Amino acid sequence: MLPRPLRITRPQDFRLVLRRGRRAGRRRLVVHALAASAVPPTPARPARAGLVVGRAVGPAVVRHRVSRRLRHLLRPRLETLPPGTDLVVRAQPAAADSTSTELGEDLDAALARLRLTD
Repeated sequence: MLPRPLRITRPQDFRLVLRRGRRAGRRRLVVHALAASAVPPTPARPARAGLVVGRAVGPAVVRHRVSRRLRHLLRPRLETLPPGTDLVVRAQPAAADSTSTELGEDLDAALARLRLTD
């Protein structure tokens, strides 16, 4: 599980990232990112992430499995992002049958496309 300071939990924060952030889509997931400069100034806080795994991905057991995999993949990547960056990762139905390696590749490709990592 991600520690509380690394999670986006408030609905208005999710909406802000989804509406004002940049988006990079892959086959298995879509990453929305909002840079620290786009939000009101706050004391330096770490990068945060939120997950959206809807019913289209599959039944509850499958959705929870995808969520666990994504959380595990996000934790080390959040440390490399600029402080104050907010990410929302939205799983696509193809994520249900994907391995952690495939999800990691899509996540890395989306972050690179958003120019958040190399």
